[in-house]
Amino acid sequence: MQHITAVIITLNEERNIGRCLQSLIDVADHVVVVDSGSTDATETICRQFIESHTGWLTFLYHAWEGYAGQKNYANSMVSDGWLLSIDADEALSEPLRQQLIQHKQQGFAQDTAYSLCRLNNYCGHWLHHGGWYPDEAVRLWPAGTAVWDGVVHETLTFKRPLHQQRMVGDLLHYTYYSVEEHAQRTMKYAILAAEKAHQQGKRASRSAIVFKPLWTFVNKYVMRLGFLDGMAGYVACRISAEYTLLKYSRLYELNHQ
Repeated sequence: MQHITAVIITLNEERNIGRCLQSLIDVADHVVVVDSGSTDATETICRQFIESHTGWLTFLYHAWEGYAGQKNYANSMVSDGWLLSIDADEALSEPLRQQLIQHKQQGFAQDTAYSLCRLNNYCGHWLHHGGWYPDEAVRLWPAGTAVWDGVVHETLTFKRPLHQQRMVGDLLHYTYYSVEEHAQRTMKYAILAAEKAHQQGKRASRSAIVFKPLWTFVNKYVMRLGFLDGMAGYVACRISAEYTLLKYSRLYELNHQ
C-alpha cells in the first residue's frame, strides 16, 4: 500500500471544501489544507473532518503569495510518498476513486506522473465539448519532484524527467455557479494575462483585438462542438471570446501607454 497526501489551498471555499474532502476519504492517507485567510465557514468545515477523522487532516494558515507560491508552500509540507494536488472546487468521481485505490494497492510507477481528466460543471451543467473536456492535467506525482510556476494559469515544472500516464475516471470540477461569477473572474484573469504578456515583451495589434475573439468563439462553439452543450455551451464559449477580447485590448493599451 503506497502513501498519498492530498494538498489543497483555500480561500472562502465553504460551498466546495466539504464535497472535495468527502471524495478523498479512503483515497488520501493524509490531507493538507493551506488557507490564506477565509472569513466564511471553510475552517469550520475542515475542523469537522479533523474531529471525525483523527490525524487525517492538517489545517494551516499561510498569507497569500499567488497561486504558484501558495501551492508550492503547501507542497513543501509533503516530504515523501505521492502528492495529489486538488483544488477545493474539485472532487474525485467514483471511477477515479476506485482507480486510485487500485493503484495504491498495486503500486505506482516511480518514474511516472499521473494526469487526470477534468469534467467541468458550468452553472449546473456538465460541459463535454467546446474544449472543456477532457481538460487533462498532471495532478499526482512523487513528492518533491515538481514545482508550480506562473501568475494566472500556473504550470508544473519537474525537477527530473517523468513519464506521463492518464488515469481512468474524471476529476469533477465545479467551475462557476453563475454566469456573473464567470464574467467577473474572466475580467480579472484577462487583465493579469495581459500584464504578464506585456512584461514578456509581447504586443497586440488592432486586428488581433478584432479577429482573435472571433476565432476563439468559432473554434470553441463550432469546430469543437460547443453547441452540443446547449445554452450552457453557448454562454461558456461566448465568455471565453470575451476573455480574449479583454486580454488583447488591455495588452494593446499597455503597449501604447
